[in-house]
Amino acid sequence: MSLARQDEEPEAVSLHEQTVNKLRTVLLNGELSDGSRIPEAQLCLRFGVSRTPLREALKVLAAEGFIELRPNRGSIVAPIDPVDVAHVFELKGAIENQIGLLAALRATPQDHDRIEQVHRELATHPDPTSYTELNQEFHRALATATHNPVLVQTYDNLQKRVLRLRFVVNENPVRVAQSFDEHEAIMVAFRARARLDLAERLAEHNRLTGEAVLRTLRGEDLAP
Repeated sequence: MSLARQDEEPEAVSLHEQTVNKLRTVLLNGELSDGSRIPEAQLCLRFGVSRTPLREALKVLAAEGFIELRPNRGSIVAPIDPVDVAHVFELKGAIENQIGLLAALRATPQDHDRIEQVHRELATHPDPTSYTELNQEFHRALATATHNPVLVQTYDNLQKRVLRLRFVVNENPVRVAQSFDEHEAIMVAFRARARLDLAERLAEHNRLTGEAVLRTLRGEDLAP
């Protein structure tokens, strides 16, 4: 689902999901700085909801690493911890490796069509928000091609934790160009069903993304 369209949720989406999506968008857009208090009353008015659905949404986003819940003191935007970032990407690298091994063998023609489609859309190099959304779709499609629902669920949980971090680096055109080149190499291996090469390409792409995030957090230049 496009983050840019989350303020216009279809009726089929529950109030809870709408509130979670809208609050996540506020945080991803950087409207609230790290460590700042969540203005619950203002957000309730903005989203047209009571405190109960907003607080349930806060719990969801706390589990995703966006929010830090502080009983009796109000919630704050969770500061990004570089140590936590390193740990998340370390685990994600192992899962990316497994995705490569399985997707190369199990991907159906429909999986290939979907992944090729998203890759073509990424080639247009859209704005940072669109690129980040498409990037999420690309990697989730590869995970789905493993046809292992437990792996996909685990991957989804990790992806939610790194989504905020991807916005950090995808504001940088240098990293976006590097990322797309890495995707090109991933696609070569995927099309050939070269499982070891695909696993290696995905793990390396994950490692380079993690390094780019950490360098950005330290204020370092991402230029080669």
